[in-house]
Amino acid sequence: LATVCKSCIVKYLQTSKYCPMCNTKIHETQPLLNLKLDRVMQDIVYKLVPGLQESEEKRIREFYQSRGLDRVTQPSSEDTVGGDPMGLPYSTFDHSRAHYFRYDEHVSLCLEKQSSSKDKSKAVLQQKYVRCSVRAQIQHLRRVLCHRLELPLQHVQILFNNEALPDHMTMKQLWLSRWFGKPAPLLLHYSIKDKRR
Repeated sequence: LATVCKSCIVKYLQTSKYCPMCNTKIHETQPLLNLKLDRVMQDIVYKLVPGLQESEEKRIREFYQSRGLDRVTQPSSEDTVGGDPMGLPYSTFDHSRAHYFRYDEHVSLCLEKQSSSKDKSKAVLQQKYVRCSVRAQIQHLRRVLCHRLELPLQHVQILFNNEALPDHMTMKQLWLSRWFGKPAPLLLHYSIKDKRR
């Protein structure tokens, strides 16, 4: 366990899932979920830097107000009503007010139909932009496409640069291996196989 600056570790974990100190894998897809707040260190920093706590509180408040969002906070252990037999500080966190996907990592995709002079099919997506979890696989994307295009699964292929992508590949693997450093959305093509085959 190491104590590090939050903004530094968040920036570092955008490109790595390993601890910068011991090189241990933090989490396969969502390393940020395994970060814990070091309250003792935070209190020391707040005492050493005058006005920092108030400044941070003000910036957080302004961030939520500028976006018209309700701020969902986790209560401290002192605020826990009735206490938790396990001594966990967040036992009364109101999940009903929290956004379910807030901490899930997502990727934006653009699904274009591969143009071909032989292809006479009219199967074209009405909405070509998709936002999905980085844990989604190509096979999940194919199923969604087949459902939207009303086609059997074996007739739809997902391609990147004219290369058919394997069903087991995740969006995270695809993004990191083929699209890293390029602007969103990730551009993919789909092709419709001849139904007579």
